[in-house]
Amino acid sequence: MNILAIDTSTLATSVAVVTGTAALPEVRALAESQAHTHSDSLLELVDRVLVASGLTLAALDGLAIGVGPGSFTGLRIGMSTAKGLAFAAGKPLWAVSSLAALALDVDRLVDLTAGAVVVPLLDARRSEVFAGFYRVERGTALALAEERVLAPEALPGVVAEVARAAGTTRIVPVGDGFDVYGDVISEALRGQIERVPGARATPSAVAVARLAMGGQMPDVAATGAPVYIRAAEAEIKFPGGNPGGTFSAPT
Repeated sequence: MNILAIDTSTLATSVAVVTGTAALPEVRALAESQAHTHSDSLLELVDRVLVASGLTLAALDGLAIGVGPGSFTGLRIGMSTAKGLAFAAGKPLWAVSSLAALALDVDRLVDLTAGAVVVPLLDARRSEVFAGFYRVERGTALALAEERVLAPEALPGVVAEVARAAGTTRIVPVGDGFDVYGDVISEALRGQIERVPGARATPSAVAVARLAMGGQMPDVAATGAPVYIRAAEAEIKFPGGNPGGTFSAPT
């Protein structure tokens, strides 16, 4: 397979062309950047990886997109761009969890065959984290519990419960959420946390492509939508809408 993959769930833009199979993927090209808005760099990175890989949109078997959770604006830009490219090329678009991609990336750094709960964490701002709970094996990430957003102080109890249900005491947290709140988690789960040197802080488009290669997925070029998990700040402040066009609270 030839897949163009994109993830814009964080401030890091990640774009890759990956070929081969889930078991034997080959990274033909990878380009990443940090940007305040993905609209400034995303199409440029797409062009860069296609040129570097020697492939065109027409030569692809499909596109893959990380659908979140994460930055609302980033997810919308990534999804709309991926849909536009898929429609223009007449190719399918496959959607995968950005947290699952972050979890999967760990298998290149540590042996997980003995079993572990991989906990990808992304900083959700507002003193919260986006959290997933995965078993990573045979080139895929299997969800052990639903993804959620929660306060860091609540995370240790949830992780411990998931680990007990999975029959393991090995917990592998990764991501920029762990970089920010790792002390809270490590103190509560002392002796169970396994740090992985060199683990990514944000999802990789390479892992997004690997997940898309791992099984039959529906084409979401027409129906795909980002996964936000929580309401936007505007929805919280103005649950009844803002028909007046101002951002002042109603009197």
